[in-house]
Amino acid sequence: MHPDPHFRHDDRALLEALIDEIGFGMVFASTPDGPRVAHTPLLATGDGAVQFHLSRGNALAKWLDGATALLVVNGPDGYVSPRWYADPAQVPTWNYIALELEGRVRRIDSDGLTGFLENLSERQEARLAEGEPWTMAKLPEAGLRKMLSGIIGFEVEVQAWRPTFKLSQNKSQDERNRVAAGLQAEGSPAIAELMRRLAP
Repeated sequence: MHPDPHFRHDDRALLEALIDEIGFGMVFASTPDGPRVAHTPLLATGDGAVQFHLSRGNALAKWLDGATALLVVNGPDGYVSPRWYADPAQVPTWNYIALELEGRVRRIDSDGLTGFLENLSERQEARLAEGEPWTMAKLPEAGLRKMLSGIIGFEVEVQAWRPTFKLSQNKSQDERNRVAAGLQAEGSPAIAELMRRLAP
């Protein structure tokens, strides 16, 4: 998390919406084999927990149950050029959104894993414009059992939410407008739009 308090954002609903919108992140933990990271789809449960799954063969899978882990969700980002400021005595920087989540991990049972996968696919399938949504019911029973046997579901009870919304809040409104316009023009419209919507 960035140390500058200008870049904090404590709106829990917004943070959970970020997890839902991005839908993917990283899980970090220490293991007897050293530090490890896994990349995985994430699903906020709406009650302060986040669920994910890993392949049984993943280097983290056998160590996570009962461990403390760090989850990271990266949002949009973009390079900020000093030439966009009215004041030339500036340096390059980077605007970005990132969310760190720390908490205790527990393994979820087979019913919980199935429910997680159903909710995850339902949310993602709803975003597709055309065609009939895919559901787990479309898999033959034997294929579903085989798929489920190869993965493990986990849930993190989040004890610390550490967001960074670095959107030039430490600059004047005029400078923020210049930076947002520069980011938009250079191909980073998502971070530019968030600057306009979220920066005071």
